[in-house]
Amino acid sequence: MQMTWGENLSMALTAVWDHRFRSLLTILGIVIGITTVVTVSSLLTGLRDGIVVFFQELGPDSVFLSKTSGDPSNPFPPPKEVRRRPIRVEYADIIKRLCPSVEQTAIALFVPPVTNGKPLMAKVPGADSDQISVVGDQPISFVMIPRELAAGRFFTPEEDRRGPRVALLGATIADTLFPDGHAVGRTVQVDGAEYTVLGVFAKAKGGFFGQNGVDTQITLPLRTTQLRYPQLDLYFVTSKAYPGLHQQAFDEIQAIMRKVRHTPEGDPDDFSLSTPDQIVKQFDSVTGLIVMVSIAISGLGLLVGGIGVMNIMLVSVTERTREIGVRKAIGARKVDIVWQFLLEAMALTGVGGGLGILFAILATLLVGALFPSLPSKVPPWAVFTGFGVSVAIGLFFGTWPAIKAARLDPVDALRYE
Repeated sequence: MQMTWGENLSMALTAVWDHRFRSLLTILGIVIGITTVVTVSSLLTGLRDGIVVFFQELGPDSVFLSKTSGDPSNPFPPPKEVRRRPIRVEYADIIKRLCPSVEQTAIALFVPPVTNGKPLMAKVPGADSDQISVVGDQPISFVMIPRELAAGRFFTPEEDRRGPRVALLGATIADTLFPDGHAVGRTVQVDGAEYTVLGVFAKAKGGFFGQNGVDTQITLPLRTTQLRYPQLDLYFVTSKAYPGLHQQAFDEIQAIMRKVRHTPEGDPDDFSLSTPDQIVKQFDSVTGLIVMVSIAISGLGLLVGGIGVMNIMLVSVTERTREIGVRKAIGARKVDIVWQFLLEAMALTGVGGGLGILFAILATLLVGALFPSLPSKVPPWAVFTGFGVSVAIGLFFGTWPAIKAARLDPVDALRYE
């Protein structure tokens, strides 16, 4: 007597359902393991998508030059980079003149969050905020990296040369200080000085943990910032390469900077040079490590679950010894018995994987609802991989009980009580 795959699967699912409480306890480790991996993957995928969009907005052909790595306004840069010489204003012109693959350059001056012994603060009558950043920028940067205005206008090159007290506000800080939505033409006090608001940027796309720093940024003309903070030297040069030449531009800028800064041959760069692609790759290396750690931790749960499945299948073989004998007596082959118990084990762990995926999706939706600033997205690969791994665990740990069942002597099995 041969049984079809459909009949074997039906029997497997029936066996799982008939002992559903025992089955649930058996697959608990698998449920926890799959839930953990899929949830972590979902959160990291959403976070990565936001970061990719953020750097796409900065331009795929951009190359960034700064004194230290990371946020140029960070008051605590890596210790080994603190003693580096500052980036100088004239570097922007040098790069533009000597690098054939560079189309345009712009220089910005970042103001640290704590200046003159006190934190930066933006104030208007009835409202204030210290959740801001201040940067002096050139008008050319708005051409190199286009940014949309929700209201008002950009400052002009002439205004940048004169250094007037004018400012552009990010979307979030504008809403905080001017909740009525009418910021243009009004004044705001930034770090004790008054500025007239020329324009308000539209809300930026992408960002870290759902937040984009430019939304809380106050942008001043570069010359205005230099006059207001003559002691600062946190300059940041953005170079835009011609389309498709960003790697060549990177190499040219690196060579020019080493030459201009007299960096000895063989010594590491005493400046930070990066591109959007490199930053995303660095993020991927970090998140890849996080995923590996989560897989290692979840692997313990999956191992425990797999051992539980093997144990319960061995018990099932013992409980159904007489049934196996009857099936063999009426013509069931060894392979039929093997597949009966293998499918039962895979059905058991498959249900565990399905529950784990379901809980992961619910957890991801809950995180998104409770923390809107934390992006989350369930990647299809995590769903298929999680289910595939759970079924594979059933196949692996169900093999020995299935073989044991197939090897039973039908005469001895029929005598079993």
